[in-house]
Amino acid sequence: MAKFKHFLVAAPYYLWIGLFVILPIGLIFIYSFHDLNGHFTLNNYLNFFKNSTYLLMAFNSLCFAIIITFISLIVAYPIAWIISKFQNSRDFLILLVIMPMWINLLLKTYAFIGIFSRNGTLNNLLANLGLGRHQFLFTDIAFILVAVYDQLPFMILPIYNSVIAINHSLINASYDLGASKTQTFWRIIVPLTLPGIKSGVQAIFIPSLSLFMITRLIGGNRVITLGTAIEEHFLSTMNWGMGSTIGVILIIAMILIMLLTKESK
Repeated sequence: MAKFKHFLVAAPYYLWIGLFVILPIGLIFIYSFHDLNGHFTLNNYLNFFKNSTYLLMAFNSLCFAIIITFISLIVAYPIAWIISKFQNSRDFLILLVIMPMWINLLLKTYAFIGIFSRNGTLNNLLANLGLGRHQFLFTDIAFILVAVYDQLPFMILPIYNSVIAINHSLINASYDLGASKTQTFWRIIVPLTLPGIKSGVQAIFIPSLSLFMITRLIGGNRVITLGTAIEEHFLSTMNWGMGSTIGVILIIAMILIMLLTKESK
């Protein structure tokens, strides 16, 4: 009887997961084995690994994801550490970190278009300083900066949770035993916050592999990733089979990344 009640309570969750997670992934997997005419084929996978264009997209996606994740980690770690030191205002500071997540991604992206455009805020500032106007929009740097801005809270929050959970007596013991601040950081603090780092890496690296809207609006056609390729195949060329194939490959890559960064028991 208890198991039946548990099933009834969990049934809506299982139904949601089945309809909006498992079923779409299953459909993508099925479509990946079909050509434009709906016939079964393996050519989609063969074309992906034989076509240098797709391999270059995969390489670009991987490089961008690594860069975005690395910069986010470098920026987020000290922010999380500083927030943890303000015991009386932690909640307010965390709220400031979370607030940008409430704004629609499209609106934030258009705001950056206004900042980076030829007549935007940044170029107007440089022009007033006598440094001239420069091309910031539709560049790799602009794309990376906007992606980092968008993903940063997902790195700060898990690291912050790990930092506030540290037993500071371990840090004091390290100092008492003669360890320097650098040694204490790398041998005590970093290992204790590693679960938060891994969670942040998962939360940023995986979505960064398939970014497409920011690549279109900020990077223009100069930033090409697998995410933009999927968008092209589903919305422009209508080659759902090839688009699904790229999606399946991304899903496999994401699963591998999750396995590599999972917490060891």
